[in-house]
Amino acid sequence: MTRRTELLVVGAVALGAILFWALVPTYPNYDAYYHLVWGREIAAGHLPTFEAYQAPTEHPLYIAICWFMQLFGAHGDRLLVLFTCLCHVAFTYAVYRLGTAIWDRRAGLMAALLAGSSFALLLYAARAYVDEPFLALVLWAAALEAERSAPRGRRAVWILLVLAGLLRPEAWLLGGAYWLWLSYRARTPLWSLLAIPFVAPAIWCGVDAVVTGDPLFSLHSTSDLADELNRSRSFSEVPGDFVSFLVDTARLPVALAALAGAIWSWRRRDARAAYVPLALFLAGSFTFFATSAAGLSVLPRYLTVPAVALCLPAGYLVTRTRALFAVAVVAGLAFVVVRADAFDKLATELRFIRSTHTDLVAVLHTPTVVQGRACGPVTLPNYRLVPDTRWILDASQKQVGSRSAVQRKHGVALLLLGEKLLRRYGFADGASPRTNAPPDGFLRGDRAGSFRAYLGCPEGP
Repeated sequence: MTRRTELLVVGAVALGAILFWALVPTYPNYDAYYHLVWGREIAAGHLPTFEAYQAPTEHPLYIAICWFMQLFGAHGDRLLVLFTCLCHVAFTYAVYRLGTAIWDRRAGLMAALLAGSSFALLLYAARAYVDEPFLALVLWAAALEAERSAPRGRRAVWILLVLAGLLRPEAWLLGGAYWLWLSYRARTPLWSLLAIPFVAPAIWCGVDAVVTGDPLFSLHSTSDLADELNRSRSFSEVPGDFVSFLVDTARLPVALAALAGAIWSWRRRDARAAYVPLALFLAGSFTFFATSAAGLSVLPRYLTVPAVALCLPAGYLVTRTRALFAVAVVAGLAFVVVRADAFDKLATELRFIRSTHTDLVAVLHTPTVVQGRACGPVTLPNYRLVPDTRWILDASQKQVGSRSAVQRKHGVALLLLGEKLLRRYGFADGASPRTNAPPDGFLRGDRAGSFRAYLGCPEGP
């Protein structure tokens, strides 16, 4: 397969991603909507509200991307989803290039198929998770390192790792490990390059210092939020979480094939630049354990890099012989049959995301809400839909709030209806279920889908 053919295939896949985005509308997740809101605040000349109630950790490069999305007005949220869908295509192509550099095109193609078809990663793309551009940057850095030895190639790797470090801290460790590797290869410490791994954390701390006055605000706020939401784990629980999260993201057959493929490749000495996937796996795994030790949230998506790394030896194993390939095809088909409900769950989840967003937009444009905003803020039961609402209304932190934080006497109270919506957005860790009841003195107003608006405006709007 020539490079031109590769690019034609990638272009076709990208076109498919664009068609999916256009035909199956989805919307960003909680964290992404906050970054869009922060980007809008910066575009308006204000400092972003990092210290808002239950706000997520900021990611400097993602804020810059979301600031750029302000050029497209109210369509910025949908275009952010398109961006992450295309990042998924870019990251999948990088996996192919990396697998090809380490073994051959067959292994690269199979690894790309295994990584790109992960339901977890597909959902991350459809919901504009920061993980997608992060994976694209890290995997391209890995692919270029495996393919090239010229200084020019190394400069590109450094640039990609610095950019990735402005999205997720795992890249800081990868940058440090890369400096150690280059120094080892050169047989002398490369002091002239030592500052590069510190560029991204320095910028991150600088952004926090400018906005909040605390250069370690992201670390402190993430730790506090993990405690509030009960997302921290005792260190004894982390090994079990590590295995279950990794297997769930990579899928059990892929994880098993990865173990067998790594052993086979090592015994046959059939690998070039094997240190690259090994570094990805170890760096991502170390960061996961370090995150727990620091008292931060322990979430499955923190293991995306090790999960993708597993796809590389798995792809190698499957393509070594026709017999293995046949066994893998049969096992894959059996897995698809056994997990056929996963396709339905993904489709159901995407429909739920779309219907929730549609209903929220509809209720925010009802007469109750439009008139009631003159009396006070729009409030929701808890923090879960606050950034979505702020984005839709182009509202400030004071104009949209959470009743789990402060009970308002005036304004508009949105209540959630329906069992699934209540489970997903009506209740939250640390918030009382009573917040999804009408505040005292509020009168019933308009309903749109699964949302009901109540008006608290005694003297009239």
